[in-house]
Amino acid sequence: MAKIIQIVEDVTVRFAGDSGDGMQLTGSQFTDTTAIVGNDLSTLPDFPAEIRAPAGSLSGVSGFQLHFSSKDIQTPGDTPDVLVAMNPAALKVNLKDLKPNATIIVNSNAFDAKNLRLANYESNPLEDGTLSGYNVIPVPLTQLTMSVLEDINISTKEKERCKNFFALGLMYWMFNRPLEITMKWLETKFKNKPEILEANKRALQAGYNYGDTTEIFTTRYEVKAANLPKGIYRNISGDEATALGFVAASLRSGLKLFLGSYPITPASEILQELSKYKEYDVVTFQAEDEISGISAAIGAAFAGSLAITTTSGPGLSLKTEAMGLAVMTELPLVIVDVQRSGPSTGMPTKTEQADLLQAMFGRHGEAPLVILAAKSPADCFFKAIEASKIAIEFMTPVILLTDGYLAFGSEPLRIPKFEELPEIKVNFRTNPDGFYPYLRDENLVRPWAIPGTPGLEHRIGGLEKKNIYGNVSYDPINHEEMVKIRKQKIDNVQKVIPDLEVEGNQEGELLVLSWGSTYGAIHEAIENVKSNGYNVSQAHLSYINPFPKNLEDVLKRFNKILIPELNMGHLAFLIRSKFLLDVIQLNKIQGRPFKVSEIENKIIDVLGGNNGN
Repeated sequence: MAKIIQIVEDVTVRFAGDSGDGMQLTGSQFTDTTAIVGNDLSTLPDFPAEIRAPAGSLSGVSGFQLHFSSKDIQTPGDTPDVLVAMNPAALKVNLKDLKPNATIIVNSNAFDAKNLRLANYESNPLEDGTLSGYNVIPVPLTQLTMSVLEDINISTKEKERCKNFFALGLMYWMFNRPLEITMKWLETKFKNKPEILEANKRALQAGYNYGDTTEIFTTRYEVKAANLPKGIYRNISGDEATALGFVAASLRSGLKLFLGSYPITPASEILQELSKYKEYDVVTFQAEDEISGISAAIGAAFAGSLAITTTSGPGLSLKTEAMGLAVMTELPLVIVDVQRSGPSTGMPTKTEQADLLQAMFGRHGEAPLVILAAKSPADCFFKAIEASKIAIEFMTPVILLTDGYLAFGSEPLRIPKFEELPEIKVNFRTNPDGFYPYLRDENLVRPWAIPGTPGLEHRIGGLEKKNIYGNVSYDPINHEEMVKIRKQKIDNVQKVIPDLEVEGNQEGELLVLSWGSTYGAIHEAIENVKSNGYNVSQAHLSYINPFPKNLEDVLKRFNKILIPELNMGHLAFLIRSKFLLDVIQLNKIQGRPFKVSEIENKIIDVLGGNNGN
C-alpha cells in the first residue's frame, strides 16, 4: 500500500513508559538522529527520582519529550503531537497534555488486567471510548519484538527489553529518519555483547519495517532541515555544555582545570563528563561530601588552577561556609548550582528556580559574590566560560545558576572556533618587589600569588586581614573598610558585563523580564502574541549580581513589568527592593518549565485583552 508523505514544519513527540522501559535512551537516540538530520530541536526528559520505581505504577512513569522543527525553536513544545505509550500508566499520566487529534501509539500487549489496575483504570481505555478524539494506533510491541527475536539466545527478559528499539524503529519510519546513526551507536555500546547487539539491531529494523509494511500506518511525515547559521553543530545537554565550557575556559586561560564535587542530581553529569578529559589537564575529585568538594576547589584555586565545584540546592546550602571562605580569601572559584525542586530533598529530578535568593544572600556576614544564569542548554557552554573569566580576572567566587530543565534538556550547539572564545587574562604575581597580598588594581582586584613563588609568602584563611598588608586584623575600622572593598569589587564587575538589551520596542506598555531557563518559553510567547497585534517587549537577565548598569533605565521605559519565574518571586523581590518599582509576578512551582501558552495567557491578561486594534 502506498504511503502518503506529509511535509510539516514542526512536531512534538513524547515517549513514555516505565522507568525500566528505556524511554530516556529511546528519546536521546531519536534526538541525536534528528540533530544530525539538521532539524532545530529542544528536549525535555522527565523521570522519577527512584532508580527503579514500581513497574506499571503512575509514579513510575518516565517520559522524554522532543520538539523538532525546520525553523528556529526555543522550547520542547507545550503539547505533544505524538505519544508513544508503553503501558496504561504512561497513557494516563500523559493523556491530559496531548493536542486534540494527537496520534497515540500504544503497546497493546501491556493493557492487561494487572497493568490497568495499577494505572487506576476501571476499564480498558482502548475499548471504552476514552480515547475518542485521538488517532489511536494499537501496536503489539511486546509480541512483535519477542517474535522477531525468537531464535536469539538471550533471556526472555532481555528480549522484552528490546521493545523500546522496536518502537524507535517505528518512529524513525514515521518521521523519515535514518537507522544508521543508532545502528552505529549500538555497535559501539554492545561490541562485547554480540547477542544483545544483534537483538537490538534486529528490533530496530523490524520496527522500521513494520511501519513500512503494515496497513495501519498510512502517512509518513517529513520535517525538513532547519536553516541554521553555517557551522559545525552537535546536540548537547546543559550539563554537557557546562562541562565543555569549563574545558574551553581552561584551554583559553592556560590553567589546569580542577573540579571538586560530590555527586548530586541533577549536577552529577558535569562531574561524569569532565572525568573524560584527563588528557586536557582536567582533574576531577569526587569528594566524600559537599564541604570537602568546595574546600578542595578553594585549595586548587590557591595553587593556581581554574577551580570549580558543582552541586544542586541542598549541596549549595552545605557549601555556604566555604563560600564565605572563598570570599574572604578573594580566590577565583566557580560554583555551579543546577537548581532543582526543594526544599530539603524535594523532587530531585524536577526543575525549579528557587535558589536565587540563597545564591544572593545565603552566607553569614557580608559576603557578596557574582551571580550569572544560563538561559538554554547551549548557553551553559558560554556562561561557564564567562563565569571562569570573571572569577579569574576579578579574583572572586562566581555562582553559575542553571537548573534541571537545562541540565537534562538538549539543543544544537554551534561549536565556536577557539579564537572566537573570550580572552581570559591570567596575571600571576611573580615579582616580590613591593608585594603585599591585598594590594589592589583599579578594579580593587588583589594579586594572585601562588604557593612556592619566591618572596611572595603570605597569610591566607578565614580570619579578617589587614588591608593591603594581609596580617590578621581584628580592628573594627579595618574590618568595615575590607567589607566595603570586597563589595565594591563585585560592583566593579558591572564595568565589564554588557548592557541589558531589549528585544522589540525599546519602550512601551509591557516589558517581560526573564532570567535563566524561562527565556525560551517567554520568547516564543511574545512572538506569538505580537503576531496577533499585541505590543510587548522582552529583556533577559544573564547577570544578576551585579545587575547590568542600564537595568533601571530599561525598566523605567515601560508602564508595566511582568516577571515570570519558577519560584515564588525571587527576581521580583530583588527588583522591588533595588529600584522601588512595582512588578507583576507570574509564578509556577510544579517541577516543570513554563508552557508557552501560560506566558501568552498572562501577557494578554496584563494587557487587558487589548492588542491595540
